[in-house]
Amino acid sequence: MLFTLIVSSCLASIGSYKSASLTVNREMDRALAMTMREQKSNIISQDTIRTFNRHLQIAELRGKATIAVDARSREFRAYARCSEATIFGLSDQKPALALCIATLLWALYAWHKRDNMPSDATESSFGGLHFDNVEGRFVTADGTQIQLTPMQQRLMEMFFNSPSHSLTKAEICDAFWPKKPDASETLYTLVRRLRPVVEQNSDIRIVSDRNKAYRLEVK
Repeated sequence: MLFTLIVSSCLASIGSYKSASLTVNREMDRALAMTMREQKSNIISQDTIRTFNRHLQIAELRGKATIAVDARSREFRAYARCSEATIFGLSDQKPALALCIATLLWALYAWHKRDNMPSDATESSFGGLHFDNVEGRFVTADGTQIQLTPMQQRLMEMFFNSPSHSLTKAEICDAFWPKKPDASETLYTLVRRLRPVVEQNSDIRIVSDRNKAYRLEVK
């Protein structure tokens, strides 16, 4: 969520800047066209510049543009000499600012929520294995992260979130394969592959209770 807000804020700011840049170019083209119609001459003089600046409706551009002849078209063109900061100041940054404020508020909320989260909610331990709820990872007693597949990770989280560290076969199947009539073999394969990973990195073993439930048990 935070990353999305940051990206959205940047995109909104860049979009507003580009829009302001196009507006500047159109405004100079409009003022130049009006100037050349009034002057009715192909010679640029001080009067031409004064007339051009008078027709500019954006005050920030007055005195900050150059009129020159385009080498290809042989026509007069107006070029802005204003800084990027000037164009940025002309852009509508309200949407980007609103997103920036939303990003800041979200960051403060996330920081406050994490700081005020009870310790037993941020981390839980069992049999020498620790689960960090904030970062969503399992680590050994020495702090080494255990590499689990997404399904293994999810099953271990379910075990740790269960007060008794046990789950019925139906609970697991409903969570993983709700539309599968019989997921017994799939569940068996998942548990069989998870067992050695857990046992090698902790004092826990996964025990089957008459093939109706599974539980974590300290060796």
